[in-house]
Amino acid sequence: MPKGKKGPQGKRITLKVAKNSIRVAFNGRRRLDLSKMGIATFPKCILELADVEELDLSRNMLRKIPNIIEKFQNLMWLDLHSNQLDELPAEIGTLQNLTYLNLCNNKLTTKGLPEELTRLKNLRTLNLGLNCLETLPTTLGTLRELIELGLFDNSLTLIPKSVKRLPKIERMNVKRNPLPEFAKEEEPIDTVKRIESLYLVEKKDLCSSCLEMCQGERDELHKLEDMTPGPSDKPNFSSLTTPNSTAMDNQEEWRMK
Repeated sequence: MPKGKKGPQGKRITLKVAKNSIRVAFNGRRRLDLSKMGIATFPKCILELADVEELDLSRNMLRKIPNIIEKFQNLMWLDLHSNQLDELPAEIGTLQNLTYLNLCNNKLTTKGLPEELTRLKNLRTLNLGLNCLETLPTTLGTLRELIELGLFDNSLTLIPKSVKRLPKIERMNVKRNPLPEFAKEEEPIDTVKRIESLYLVEKKDLCSSCLEMCQGERDELHKLEDMTPGPSDKPNFSSLTTPNSTAMDNQEEWRMK
């Protein structure tokens, strides 16, 4: 950052504010919820509360997570989504109890993922979607407890085999990446080719009940065609703007497969 220029100051969090932000989650864990507080700098005062099991710093303006994150050794759940992070500290690998880590909607690059991330052997959910990743470290394949992995909306052209073969993976979202397997558009479905058997008969060869059934289905089809609006019938909402999907409040819904 150029000399003399300061980044966003953000809201100052005091220890009193932090203590009042502790909630008991449905699972009985204590969650320090500092989400949507306008925080631009990691509040050092929360080191007094480093024994919490869950920490939510999502939807703020954080540009850096300091190495003092290692003081939160009881953390099982860490949410950092929707900040301005472009790298993680190596000390994040010391949080051995982490099972959930949400890093979605940041500015993380491949270089910003420390090798120590692979020390999180108990991690079950990892969200790296909506970042700036061009490649994935093959070492992520050592996170053998992973069940959910979000990689959507990055610049990935390859998913390492070690990651594809994670033994417990159930949901892996790789949508909206320039992956070769998604480069070709799907061929239009030829409905005739998909029919296993097709029999053509004249009306005179049908019994009365079969003829009545066929004519009824044909009439229903014609009704549907008449109800289909033409191009000029489409509603026009020119004054409405398209919502920004990356600004959705509920970033925990990852659009998993």
